[in-house]
Amino acid sequence: MLYRLIEGGPSGPDGLLAFCGILFAFVATVSATYKLSPFLPKDGGREFAHDGKLSAGKPRGAGIIFVLAFVAAALLFLPLTAEIVIYLVLIVLSMLTGFLDDASRTPWGEYRKGFLDLCVAAMVAYTFLRYNSSVVEFGLLDAKLTLHPLLFGVLAVALVWGSVNVTNCTDGVDGLSGTLTIITIMAIYLIDRIRGVDGSYSFMILLFAVCILGYLWYNATPSRLLMGDAGSRAMGLFISIAILKTGDPFLYIPVALVMILDGGLGILKVALLRFLKIRILTKVRTPLHDHVRKNWGWSNTQTVFRFAILQILLASAVVYGIR
Repeated sequence: MLYRLIEGGPSGPDGLLAFCGILFAFVATVSATYKLSPFLPKDGGREFAHDGKLSAGKPRGAGIIFVLAFVAAALLFLPLTAEIVIYLVLIVLSMLTGFLDDASRTPWGEYRKGFLDLCVAAMVAYTFLRYNSSVVEFGLLDAKLTLHPLLFGVLAVALVWGSVNVTNCTDGVDGLSGTLTIITIMAIYLIDRIRGVDGSYSFMILLFAVCILGYLWYNATPSRLLMGDAGSRAMGLFISIAILKTGDPFLYIPVALVMILDGGLGILKVALLRFLKIRILTKVRTPLHDHVRKNWGWSNTQTVFRFAILQILLASAVVYGIR
């Protein structure tokens, strides 16, 4: 769009255009959130979460605002390709499934949401394979491996589905999920720059991070609103797309390890108990952000800062060691 009128090219916007795009993304998110948050559905308080009732009455589903602001910024300031457009559509689709759940008087069931996530994950995997190879790099080991496209697709679906649900489960403390997502995608941004990945995708990461910052302007403790599934599911999807585009999808584990442990252990714990009748971590409250607050006495601010510090340490090690 605008990149054709000002400057920039197929490898991403440059100079003034990139500067304007970043400012637009932040201002659009902050102003739209301020104007539209009163119209969002209200949170009912989570019965089983630590301090969950404190969120009752706050606007919920704010993810619809920062995701649409991101899409608007991308359409205006990115050199669009068919692949990018498809990813934007899928991000909006994931956001909408989350928002409809946020706005529903009766929460959607786990299987229904899981199936919808699986459908989106399959579309992401198909799109990626349509425009990219099935070569997997191992940047920390300086090695490459070519997988059969079918195997790569299955692994990609697992990555996307896992990222969406892990990120969703991490959302439960003011500012936590958004902060960890920014750290993760900025690590991916640096990896892209090191490897010379298409500048359009690097700039797209910056736009998404800036829009989350606009949301965090209102979500920092004590929060005025909540992203809901509309935000957390879209963030998880974006992380998975960004890591796939590095060509090194297994880097998802270290660059998002704190999120994986925080949200993923609960998924694993419930799955093993429900389907295999295996009990694990019986003395650990999940998500872990509930455990550290309830059992260890951490405040919300301590939880966000300490989780963020751990993820920054991991991300820094990965970026330094990447080849």
